Amino acid sequence: MKENIDENTTIRTSWIDIPAADGRAYQGYLALPPARTGPGIVLFQEIFGVNRHIRAVAEQYAQLGFVVLAPDVFWRQAPRESFGYVGDEAARARDMLIRADMAEIGADLEGTVRSLRTRPEVTGGVGALGFCIGGRLAYLAAAAGLVEAAACYYGGGIQDQLQKAAAVRCPMLFHYGETDPMIPLAAVERVRAAFADRDTAKFFVYPGASHGFNCWERASYQPLAAMQAHGRTVLHFARHLAAGTTVA
Repeated sequence: MKENIDENTTIRTSWIDIPAADGRAYQGYLALPPARTGPGIVLFQEIFGVNRHIRAVAEQYAQLGFVVLAPDVFWRQAPRESFGYVGDEAARARDMLIRADMAEIGADLEGTVRSLRTRPEVTGGVGALGFCIGGRLAYLAAAAGLVEAAACYYGGGIQDQLQKAAAVRCPMLFHYGETDPMIPLAAVERVRAAFADRDTAKFFVYPGASHGFNCWERASYQPLAAMQAHGRTVLHFARHLAAGTTVA
C-alpha cells in the first residue's frame, strides 16, 4: 500500500542566494522544518563543501524544528563543488582550502547570519554549528557577536585564534575526539584554558574518537560519540535559541 505523505509535515529544502559584501551573491542550502518556522542555525561545512553529509545534517536539524542554512564557503574557488573524503577528491578539497582567502570567508560570516536572521521563517535566535574548518567559523561567528549560541565539532585552528576568545559572550559547546591527530589534546587544553573563567563554555572529549567522528560517510565515524554530541548540541540550541520556551 502506498503511504500518503502530507507535504506540510515534511521538511523542505532549496538552494538560495546570499548577498556578498562585494555585490555578488553565493548560495546556501536552506532546510525548513515541517512547521516552516523555528530558530535558526547557520551550518558551516568541512573542507569538502556542502556535500551529501552536510546537507543531511541540515535536514536532520530541520526535522527537529530548526531553520538551517548551510552556506557554500568556497564559492569563490568553485561554486557548489563538493568532494568525498579520500583519494583525489580529498586532495582537491585540501587544495580549495589552500587557495581560499580566510579573510574573505570571514567577511561572509556576517552576511550569511544576516541572511538567515532576516528570513520570515526564523523565530527565536540564531546559532552557529560547524565541523572542522566550519567549527572554526562557528567560533569566529560567536566571537564577532553574530549569534546567540554556537557549537564547534573538532574545530581546526581555534587553538591558534584564542586572542578572540575574550570576545565570545554567547554559550558555546566544543566537541573533540580524544585521538584526533589534527587537534591533539594539548591544543584542546589550550582552548579550554582560554574559557576557564566562563561557565557558558562546555567542553566534551570523546574517548577513542578521531577527527570527523560525526560523519557516517567517513572511516573515522564513531556512532556513540556522534550520538552523544548530537544530543548535547540539540539541547544546547533548544535552550538558547527557541523563543519563549524553557528547556530542562
